[in-house]
Amino acid sequence: MDVLRRNTDYGLRMMAALAEHFNNGQLISARQLASDGHFSYQLGCKLLQKLHRAKLVKSGMGPNGGFTLSREPSKITLMEVITVLQGGIRLNRCLLGGEGCEFESDCEIHTKLACLQLYIEGYLGGITLEEILQSQSKIIRNGKKILKGKE
Repeated sequence: MDVLRRNTDYGLRMMAALAEHFNNGQLISARQLASDGHFSYQLGCKLLQKLHRAKLVKSGMGPNGGFTLSREPSKITLMEVITVLQGGIRLNRCLLGGEGCEFESDCEIHTKLACLQLYIEGYLGGITLEEILQSQSKIIRNGKKILKGKE
């Protein structure tokens, strides 16, 4: 089982691509985002619709139309995007609340999983698209940080 669904991964990569072009005001077409991300145009459109409904992206029409972020990359977190695309992350159904698990009230594991759940949500809620852009420009090779594309 994946914690992040494949579609969520695609959506996160689309958001990172939009963040990369945010400052130059360039709109990126759904077709270009899908092509660059190596997934279908139809899936890209579906994900962009969800992101648009949640007001994380905005669109422009016409021959130079496309999508851009609705806010600065520093104001959009990974957890926001994940929540829109897959409804959040749950390590176990006992963490869903309500009638998740009959053993929840006296389960030793539930407490530890709940702590881990809060940590994951906090961690992902603390990472912005701006930070993703900054980390994209660096890779580690042989234990050394180098700029992407320079060896």
